Amino acid sequence: METRKIGSLDVTVVGLGCNNFGGRLDQEGTARVLDAALDHGVTFWDTADLYGGTQSETLMGNLIKDRRDRIVLATKFGHPSGPTPEGAKPEELRKAIEASLQRLQTDRIDLYQLHTPHPDVPIADTLGTLDDLVKEGKVIEIGCSNFSVAQLEEAEAATKEAKFASVQNEYSLFKRDDEKDVLPACARLGIGYIPFFPLASGLLTGKYRKGQPHPEGTRIKSDSKALTDEKLDAVERLIAWAGDHGKTVLDLAFAYLLADPSVVSVIAGATKPEQVATNAGAAGWTLTPEERAEVAALVD
Repeated sequence: METRKIGSLDVTVVGLGCNNFGGRLDQEGTARVLDAALDHGVTFWDTADLYGGTQSETLMGNLIKDRRDRIVLATKFGHPSGPTPEGAKPEELRKAIEASLQRLQTDRIDLYQLHTPHPDVPIADTLGTLDDLVKEGKVIEIGCSNFSVAQLEEAEAATKEAKFASVQNEYSLFKRDDEKDVLPACARLGIGYIPFFPLASGLLTGKYRKGQPHPEGTRIKSDSKALTDEKLDAVERLIAWAGDHGKTVLDLAFAYLLADPSVVSVIAGATKPEQVATNAGAAGWTLTPEERAEVAALVD
């Protein structure tokens, strides 16, 4: 699979989101998904201390020891709903990394990301501690998540030494706000952009069709605001456009994002090995700028 750069790291253009581990998936289910990821060349794995109430990291730690050097391991800290709500503070950040290293049973985190900005902690303080962790060899590259363009620029100006190598934000064909400012800022600042929820919680998988019953056990409820007639009409247009090119709407959802050169890897979760295979299969389609503009017009 193609790789792109996050700082010094080479990451696969399709990454594995590990938010289902320890929640919807137990140890056995987690093992099946991780095995499938390796089988299909998806070696960029993204978790967080928040996921599964820390169990995502724990379950992964039990499974990655003999394959640690084959993967690029990313985790996150500092989410207000997680175990490290004050993780942006230097002393709490130290505790957070040690806990994650222990759960993951590893001596380093390849990409360590601040899960969300902290309103009361100067970003320079957080960056300084992250830089120390890099110098100590516990972290290879540092990143952030859920950052606005103003927050990225503040971080860029805060210190000359420590720089975020990546930002992870929500981005899909149905949520394109970051095209206006964050993605251009990433290009300008040399920051890799990692989209999460690229399939709009399943809306871009092709499972939800206008006038048809929705599959049992799917994430979006039938009465959800996500399933408006407007969005379902757009899905039908996208399905038709993709079909004309011999592809699926899921393939198109990935290809559209990866056509932006600032996008380094598209993170997609999975609960079944088959989903990993489908996501990995979407990696090979390259849209031209003209095709990308056509696709954008279908959802505008």
